[in-house]
Amino acid sequence: MASSGEVAKKMDKEENVNNGDDVHDIENDGSLDGNDEQIGRYWSQFSERNMTYEEPLLVKRINTTSQIAIVGSNLCPIESLDYEVFDNEMFNQDWRSRKRVQIFQYVVLKWVFALLIGLGTGLVGLFNNISVENIAGFKLTLTTDLMSKQRFFEAFLAYAGLNMVLAAAAAALCAFIAPSAAGSGIPEVKAYLNGIDAHSILAPTTLFVKIVGSILGVSAGFVVGKEGPMVHTGACIASILGQGGSKKYGLTWSWLRYFKNDRDRRDMITCGAAAGVAAAFRSPVGGVLFALEEAASWWRSALLWRSFFTTAVVAIVLRAGIQFCSTGKCGLFGEGGLILYDVGSPQTEFSAGDIVAVIVLGTVAGILGSIYNFLVDKVVRTYSIINEKGPFFKIFLAVAISLLTSCCYYFLPWIANCIPCPTDSKVPCPSVDESGEYKIFQCPPGYYNDLASLFLNTNDDAIRNLFSPKITKEFHISSLFIFFATVYFLGILTYGIAVPSGLFIPVILAGAAYGRVVSRLFEPITQLDRGFFSLLGAASMLGGTMRMTVSICVILLELTNDLLLLPLVMLVLLISKSVADIFNKGVYDQILKIKGLPYLEAHAEPYMRNIATRDVVSGPLMTFSGIEKVGNILHVLNTTGHNGFPVIDEPPFVDAPELCGLVLRSYLLVLLKAKNFTREKVYANPSILENISVLDFGKAGSGKGVKLEDLDIQDEDLDMYVDLHPITNTSPYTVVETMSLAKAAILFRQHGLRHMCVVPKSQGRPPIVGILTRHDFMPEHVLGLYPDIKHHKWH
Repeated sequence: MASSGEVAKKMDKEENVNNGDDVHDIENDGSLDGNDEQIGRYWSQFSERNMTYEEPLLVKRINTTSQIAIVGSNLCPIESLDYEVFDNEMFNQDWRSRKRVQIFQYVVLKWVFALLIGLGTGLVGLFNNISVENIAGFKLTLTTDLMSKQRFFEAFLAYAGLNMVLAAAAAALCAFIAPSAAGSGIPEVKAYLNGIDAHSILAPTTLFVKIVGSILGVSAGFVVGKEGPMVHTGACIASILGQGGSKKYGLTWSWLRYFKNDRDRRDMITCGAAAGVAAAFRSPVGGVLFALEEAASWWRSALLWRSFFTTAVVAIVLRAGIQFCSTGKCGLFGEGGLILYDVGSPQTEFSAGDIVAVIVLGTVAGILGSIYNFLVDKVVRTYSIINEKGPFFKIFLAVAISLLTSCCYYFLPWIANCIPCPTDSKVPCPSVDESGEYKIFQCPPGYYNDLASLFLNTNDDAIRNLFSPKITKEFHISSLFIFFATVYFLGILTYGIAVPSGLFIPVILAGAAYGRVVSRLFEPITQLDRGFFSLLGAASMLGGTMRMTVSICVILLELTNDLLLLPLVMLVLLISKSVADIFNKGVYDQILKIKGLPYLEAHAEPYMRNIATRDVVSGPLMTFSGIEKVGNILHVLNTTGHNGFPVIDEPPFVDAPELCGLVLRSYLLVLLKAKNFTREKVYANPSILENISVLDFGKAGSGKGVKLEDLDIQDEDLDMYVDLHPITNTSPYTVVETMSLAKAAILFRQHGLRHMCVVPKSQGRPPIVGILTRHDFMPEHVLGLYPDIKHHKWH
């Protein structure tokens, strides 16, 4: 990976021709393909005509912001998604021709897809848990057996060796098959739902590596969780289902054509993200709220119902899976990571001392969370230098971190004292299974090692031990502090390696231990249960790092099944988030910036209120006539990377030049491929367009649309004309040139736009001033144009 600023330096020489999508003129070197001389002839005439529309524009400027996303250390051009409903003749005729049965099919299919997303995500979540419990259980059982025979060195070799093999396998999958599967995936899902179409982040290969790599990474003992990757997994499943069929494999049923657009895919991926959280935590309501609070940039009431239905299906699948596995048919998977954590504190009243302790807990956690985010940012930027050197360096880094983790987990328990088993314990001491809280480790019979009970366990079992109200003083305060410090820093060092890795579990682990430490420190003034304090610590650390409140609160309540915890959980989340916001942004927002993804925030920067939309547009502006010459269109498509072009109606068809609308590059390619040309500059006969289907204009799967090289344009075709009116969006979103950039930015994000037309305020001027795209709202771009404006006073 590299920062967006670093990528911007690589692209400083690019020209920002503010006409199309986020990728402006990436290879605009003026070169022509094929019929160079003849196209050039038309270009001179075409350029003269377009010069009339350059007058209102500002001078051409240098691009100062990144137009390249860094996903899994791979540089790739990004584009925005087309969420806007196109209002043109072709689509209007298609809607008019739809029968009631087709509309019914469309509605039913939405719910069918929601059902399939829930089933698929639930089954993957169950599979992940069964696999992790069995692989990690085998590893821990083998280590424990060797230690019971006093073969300590062999136990370490087996433990560390298996961890490194699993880590190398997970890193190799990411390095060679799907680099975009590294990390948690939540920032990528947030970016997609914000309108960013980065390469392969939801591809089938990414899904495969996310599932298998997550299992291997968690089983390898890394301080990572499988919960974050489950969000990405759910989104990938939804994306594959939302492709609307496949021409390659003959899956092109007519009723699937309704889903060949970004709007319906966005809805499905939102449901997928909610299903991922529900599958990770068995928290259906928390999953919906997570999608609403953190993932989605756009929401509506109908989506709330469908996402809730999806998460309910996930909960049913998980419940059925647990009941099946309770018969012992799933190997070492018994309760697994899907059991509700038992806090069950009998304490229902809170004293003043309890409130003071909780306030201190939340305040310190806010500071710790902001430090966590700061260090994660530095580590990820440092690792990017290593990861960019090649796949083998990615694998080497993952194996090195695995060895470090194995050494910490195996050798740190040796410094803990052996503690006599409690006489009133209701569970066997020392523990006889691989997930118990009384690990014997190197201790004699009748004693246990409390640090080993935390380190030599799966992450889920360690959290369960820390949350348990039955365990009061079984963990020494020094052991809790060592465990907290180790997990805190190992979680930071682990994030950024080429392995699918979630942040939820590392933060919950560190927070749970932190809560136990605070409960011991405030023991004289508080009567709250130790397990309850552990839960509050986890909540406070989540609030301090991820800056979520409502969804985290509900997820934790669904995990613990205790509504009596609600008031203090809400209080500690609000305090930790408020304190942490003073220092920096949430961890996912920081990762979005590191990866160079141009994410549009829900609010505009204050200095944008002093800038008008006309102050950031730049030229020259490429426009087409309503009836355009084929040679002109072909040349513009050859020499620019724009994805949207204004269409201008000119005399003699109208009295004065007027903005007809906006046409997309993909639509132009489909129209040119159909070769519905005329020799005269006249409106197209409706019968000429009969050989083009609306299905042809549907959004194809990743990289499968019509490309420029697919066109078969002959020399004689260059002199012919094509009518753009049938495919032109006649109602594009427009703003007046004097509107503040802050107001335009809010409109742009709320409506999920790709292009926003800027029109002149006065009459008698050309009908369009320019086009605003996502790139123009980026703070890096605006501050590049006006570096001093941030320091000016504004009111």
